[in-house]
Amino acid sequence: MTKRYEGIKASTGYAIGKIYLFTREKIEVNQASISPDSADSEYQKVKDAINAYFDDLSNLDNPTEAQQNIANAHKELLQDPYFSDTIESKIKNENKNSELALDETIREMVEIMSALDDEYLKERASDYQDIGFQVMYKLKGIKPKDLSKLEKGSIIISKELTPSDTANMDKEAVVGFATDLGGKTSHTSIIAQTLDMPALVGMADVSTKLKGGEKAIIDGYEGILIINPSDDEVAKYEKLIAELKEKKERLKNIKDLQAVTTDGKHIEVSANIGNIEDLKLAIENGCDGVGLFRTEFLYMESSEFPSEEVQFAVYKEATEMLGKKPLIIRTLDIGGDKGLDYFKFPVEENPFLGYRAIRLCLDKEDIFRTQLRALVRASAFGNLKIMIPFVVNIDELKKSIELIEEIKKDLDKEGIAYNKDLDVGIMVETSASIIMADKFIKYADFFSIGTNDLTQYTLAVDRGNENIAHMYSNYNPAVLRAIKHVIDVSHEAGKWTGMCGAFAADTEATKLLLGLGLDEFSGSSAKIAEIKDTIIKSSQKEEKLFAEKAIDLELASEVEALVKEHNK
Repeated sequence: MTKRYEGIKASTGYAIGKIYLFTREKIEVNQASISPDSADSEYQKVKDAINAYFDDLSNLDNPTEAQQNIANAHKELLQDPYFSDTIESKIKNENKNSELALDETIREMVEIMSALDDEYLKERASDYQDIGFQVMYKLKGIKPKDLSKLEKGSIIISKELTPSDTANMDKEAVVGFATDLGGKTSHTSIIAQTLDMPALVGMADVSTKLKGGEKAIIDGYEGILIINPSDDEVAKYEKLIAELKEKKERLKNIKDLQAVTTDGKHIEVSANIGNIEDLKLAIENGCDGVGLFRTEFLYMESSEFPSEEVQFAVYKEATEMLGKKPLIIRTLDIGGDKGLDYFKFPVEENPFLGYRAIRLCLDKEDIFRTQLRALVRASAFGNLKIMIPFVVNIDELKKSIELIEEIKKDLDKEGIAYNKDLDVGIMVETSASIIMADKFIKYADFFSIGTNDLTQYTLAVDRGNENIAHMYSNYNPAVLRAIKHVIDVSHEAGKWTGMCGAFAADTEATKLLLGLGLDEFSGSSAKIAEIKDTIIKSSQKEEKLFAEKAIDLELASEVEALVKEHNK
């Protein structure tokens, strides 16, 4: 009997295959306390296990880019002093044995990351979970199951898959996967996109409902898993797979093209990144630049505020890698859901509307000045632009610009080069910045719309609240009108507007956003070629007429239906 299960679309595509049910080795953590005189030897066990896993990561045999990216990320986390110091404290101060100290530390780190509101950061919890598994395996002498040697045509179903599990899959054998847990921005999902493999996540308890060996279909576009499909369904998806293969071959030749509409409008298609590894993948996928470099990772992965030289080295490397292509770097966006181990934030009833981002930076001017100085220095090596987040007052932007101008004067005195025409823009994500856009544009060189927060604040909907999550929609006419207003204001001033929120990477929305007048799309690098392909085939004048119809509607559901029909 045919059954259907719905999930979150992590990676698009279609797959027909046989279910391989993957279960992880059950680990029983020793709960016994230890005597103080054995603390040193217990801690040494963990250090040895960490070093053993670190050595594995350093000696991968011919790794794929996805595997290397995971290895680099995991090596950074393994070297985080907070990680080892917490384990050591639990062993030496709380008499916890090595297994229990490791397990509790990982659980705490996963809990902290899982509680974050930023989806990109939230999903880093899977990396900590992965490290916990790998180090525990070393500690207990367990050899983990290997997904690199499966039967061809396998569809993996599991409660969860760690980034290591996904990176080690044999692409020739595995055609897709689906998991009970996970989100669309997790490393596991990103690797699935890199492998060009259809994947569904967040499927509740589907792994408990299957035995393994069943014939199945994954539809990564509709977000459904079909078990025991009919012959007609198999035939339908075989045809879709053939058509998609043909399309992907065509996209390979498009990713490096300029995105120019049929009526001559040039659009930049950029990528959002969090580190140099992300940038390498973005360049490989044909990005026209970077629309958002999240600098908070530099701070969150450090045991102290990173120095000017540490930051300068990263910004300079990224700038040089892109050459003349734009690199938009967002200044420190910390606070709210993103904390630092070495900085105590005030206890707030609503931290998302509290002491965060530019508010913190202007209050802690020494920290802000250090970052700005590193950014201005790095601007000498390419097309770097600075973006200020969470701005609600004109004074915040003006003060930031004043600090940058002061830094320029200091660098002039020191004989240090920088880009004299360095652009400074703002991230439009609050109602204040939308309503006052005509005033902000007098001082900003560009706007970049952060749709994740813009939608949340415009609709007064906490996207993490399951009770009202259905109300959160980028297609709500109020959100679309806000986007159009911001774009129109920038164009009237002879400037431009980009978008670095998740909406920019929604390929279903490409024509709509083009019609609203968007100048730059920046999102997942995996979507670059498809966005370019849509733009190249579209007329901006025609899409403008379509967008006018869309924003005249009353409900998000009506807009979504119209968009779906228009994209056929």
